[in-house]
Amino acid sequence: GDLQQVGSQVIHFKWIYFPLVLLLTLFNYILRFFKWHFYLGQVGIKDYPLLKSARLFLAGFPLAVTPGKVGEALKAVWLEKETGLPVSKGISVVLAERISDGLGVLILSTLGVIAYPRYWPAFAIVLGGLIVLIVIIQIRPAALWLLELASRLPLLKKISAGLQEFYEGSYALFKPKALLVAVGIGTISWLGEGIGMYYVLRGLDVPGGWETLSIAVFVLAFSTVVGAVSALPGGLGAAEASIAGMLGLLLGLTRDTAAAATLLIRFATLWFAIALGLIVWGLFRKLLFKT
Repeated sequence: GDLQQVGSQVIHFKWIYFPLVLLLTLFNYILRFFKWHFYLGQVGIKDYPLLKSARLFLAGFPLAVTPGKVGEALKAVWLEKETGLPVSKGISVVLAERISDGLGVLILSTLGVIAYPRYWPAFAIVLGGLIVLIVIIQIRPAALWLLELASRLPLLKKISAGLQEFYEGSYALFKPKALLVAVGIGTISWLGEGIGMYYVLRGLDVPGGWETLSIAVFVLAFSTVVGAVSALPGGLGAAEASIAGMLGLLLGLTRDTAAAATLLIRFATLWFAIALGLIVWGLFRKLLFKT
């Protein structure tokens, strides 16, 4: 949209809604933290202090802006320093976080995809890929056979022990009961951000109601998937284009209003998370980054 018009929309936003949007984002983070802590218990880290666990969880937020979020592997390094958990098993926790979040937002996208068939192919590809990955991990004989095969390959022989640790962690985390708990938490937590999207729209004078709410949840959830699949740092560009485009298409918003809504929700989610993470970095830099 036109920068001046977008700026005007942001200035005239009803800021009384914004604290509520941030609270809904915090609701998402709190639930996802408890999922992270639950996962640590699943891989053998018992009685880990909640505050230490929260510190590592929040410290991972700025790493989301690395390409494909690969920087989040640093959380596994921090876990090894603090708990002795092998890095490869810690990476399985990070992967499980991403996959359970992905399944959660896909569930939230379901009704929207049914209503708007043009989004069905992308939805089906991502969902199908995640299901295939989980099934392969849970078919233990096949997975162990693949690991044995990998251990014989010159390029993978040196890391075969790490691959085994990674698999054992993944196998525990994707068992049906653990997966059900994690995806349930993920779905409810991301619903919070979807409702936050609704209140951003209300602050821009978009008429309220169940239809607007359902579209807001769908747009936020589906754009999260688009951003993740793009592998761009923080989904930058891809997520924004998806949010603005779908708001225009599904709610008939002008380009300026859609752009303003996109800026506001990304500030309240991505950049809010990064700010929280950087605060944790500043407070605990010696613990996190000591060599």
